[in-house]
Amino acid sequence: MDYGSCSSLPNFNALNYAEYWPVRNYIARPLAQKWTVMLFLGTCLLYCARMAMPICAVNMATTFGWSKTQSGVVMGGFFWGYCFTQVLGGHVSDRIGGERVLLLATTSWASITACTPLLAQLGISSLTSMTVARFLMGLLQGVHYPSLASLCSQRVDEGERGFLMSTMGSGSYMGTLMVGGLGSVMLERYGWESVFYGAGLLSGLWSLTVWRFLLRGQMNTIQVLSSHGSSSGLSKKHWLKMFKQPSVCAMVFAHLCFSSTCYTLMSWLPTFFKDTYPHAKGWMCNVIPWLVAIASMISLNKLIGVFLSLLIQFMSMGVSSVFLLLLCRPLSFPSAVIFVSAAVGLATFNSSGVSVNVQDLAPSCAGALFGFMNMCGAFTGLVLVYVSGYLIEVTASWGYVFSLITMVNTMGLGVFLMFGEANRVDLWNLSQVTRV
Repeated sequence: MDYGSCSSLPNFNALNYAEYWPVRNYIARPLAQKWTVMLFLGTCLLYCARMAMPICAVNMATTFGWSKTQSGVVMGGFFWGYCFTQVLGGHVSDRIGGERVLLLATTSWASITACTPLLAQLGISSLTSMTVARFLMGLLQGVHYPSLASLCSQRVDEGERGFLMSTMGSGSYMGTLMVGGLGSVMLERYGWESVFYGAGLLSGLWSLTVWRFLLRGQMNTIQVLSSHGSSSGLSKKHWLKMFKQPSVCAMVFAHLCFSSTCYTLMSWLPTFFKDTYPHAKGWMCNVIPWLVAIASMISLNKLIGVFLSLLIQFMSMGVSSVFLLLLCRPLSFPSAVIFVSAAVGLATFNSSGVSVNVQDLAPSCAGALFGFMNMCGAFTGLVLVYVSGYLIEVTASWGYVFSLITMVNTMGLGVFLMFGEANRVDLWNLSQVTRV
């Protein structure tokens, strides 16, 4: 990796070596393997809980008498909460360790998920109670990916980061697959409440397992990690300097566009299939695209060293949008499932594009920077989910939604292709690494 000319580097004779090069400990391989499995399962359950509402939205709308716009408000409530804890979650993770933040947050949103059916039975309006529940879910889940980014940059070897982030991406699609398949069956047999109970209880079991076997005895001895190399050590001057870099701005904008379109698809695809193909089996459209996504992610893990990040991002945001445009015209149910599966499968490439780029550009503050990126993506996702619901209700056409998603993806891809790079920009925060 190119670190620029020698003149830009500090005079080490004039510096305290220990202060400028803070020691950062990597997780030993046996423990790292256990953490990889648990983080995969944790991300899987995160999406089981997150996608419970979109899967149940049609049934809940029928039960409570919601319009498409009101359904969009309920699902959009998640992104309001998701916006607020992104930067905070990354900052705290950079300071005390992403694994601890993940455990505390998962325990909290698991409780909210399990209690969602109970909140719907309160005396207040179901629209209000469910929107508040989604807001709290977003608030608590907002720290997940910034914590993962922080954990990855602080404790994972640079050569293994792409694999870890791709594995976590596989977990998100596996979770969507689980709630789409098993959740659809539970929805039909036991009602929408069972989906929330199941996701909440399984997530609580994950938290208990992590605390019991991986973190027990460590929660009371929180230690600040790499204080000189964390985001808290960055001055306002350094943050401004970093955001003046075109590569950083391009990365943030591309992530913003991709996240907003991804959130919109995940929120509205179950409703799209339910409205357009009412007699088709729900489990097929809720399972097949995510099976393709998992297969695509596994294949990508073997190709990371071959494809450049720009090409990967082109596949993720460019080629996938072509398949979404094909959904704008009337199609048979099998064709629609094939095109959606292709679009979702190609979108998984983002996990080895922009998502890893943040660790290349600024590993010392990856958690906080990724949190900022996710905050921007969540806010635009909130707007796009609501606008999509409005367009569907006013025009009665899904073509406008898929065209809007394609336009947003194209803008983000264009900026990233023009200005995206992988050269590190936080050269004032370089740190020495040792393996334990």
